[in-house]
Amino acid sequence: MLTTRKANSTDCTLINILAAKAFPATYKNILSPEQLNYMFNMMYAPENILQQMNEGHIYFICYKDNEPCGYVSIEQQENDLFHLQKIYVIPDSQGCGAGRFLIKEAIKYIKEIHPAPCTMELNVNRNNKAFHFYERMGLKKLREGDFSIGNGYYMNDYIMGMEL
Repeated sequence: MLTTRKANSTDCTLINILAAKAFPATYKNILSPEQLNYMFNMMYAPENILQQMNEGHIYFICYKDNEPCGYVSIEQQENDLFHLQKIYVIPDSQGCGAGRFLIKEAIKYIKEIHPAPCTMELNVNRNNKAFHFYERMGLKKLREGDFSIGNGYYMNDYIMGMEL
């Protein structure tokens, strides 16, 4: 059984632990070890997760049979634009529907706080197999970009989106 709950500041370490399982597994064949470590520390150090929360990122933690297995982070960027900043499921729980569940929970949350029509977007690395998962979930490739993240590194992404 899958459930979610909204995370709070006391969950930063839990999100970091989940990210330590999901993030490297997702990118080990796409990014260099140096870029992987740089990005992990930049995005997932507990103090950086707390800063993201303080800046308006809303995290939800997914549970499979009462065990944490993934997370999603949603940020309202404009009045009618929401961005899934992060969506990850730990490798042991992939294939059980947790990713689909997290997308649906994100959509449900966005519609609750913003019932008017809006757009939900996310970035996905151009070499990430999750691209096809997002297509199956109804997101379309809108554009692509190379985004500098510091230290000479770039995120080479597709921006995908759907109207809600």
